[in-house]
Amino acid sequence: MLAILAAVLFAIALIMDLADATTGISASAFLTAGLLCLALHMAGIGASLPARNGRRWSMRR
Repeated sequence: MLAILAAVLFAIALIMDLADATTGISASAFLTAGLLCLALHMAGIGASLPARNGRRWSMRR
């Protein structure tokens, strides 16, 4: 979920940079927020199902 949010933030930053838009929030703020979301995603925060012993829950015997 956080990776999708990061992609959306990166897209907003890219559009703002390409359009040279001047708003109250700069494009670098969106880049920083996107990197934060990506770092949290890579750390495992916001995962839908936690992995247990390297197996998925449906593979139990």
